[in-house]
Amino acid sequence: MPYVNIKVTGGCEAPSAEQKAELIRGVTELLSRVLNKNPETTVVVIDEIDMDNWGIGGKSVTVRRAEARNK
Repeated sequence: MPYVNIKVTGGCEAPSAEQKAELIRGVTELLSRVLNKNPETTVVVIDEIDMDNWGIGGKSVTVRRAEARNK
């Protein structure tokens, strides 16, 4: 039983319900096609992480995006 965990930042740039459904379908189809995994037992979980709880290069995503907007 494959288990795939996708983590994305939440907030205003979070994926829509339609985008999440497409991700779930696409990942399931990919595992079926490439690894011959049964789609009926493939689990895909999407976690939305608050941008203040996700850091890159010592700064939260909130700070990094604010800095990018101000450039």
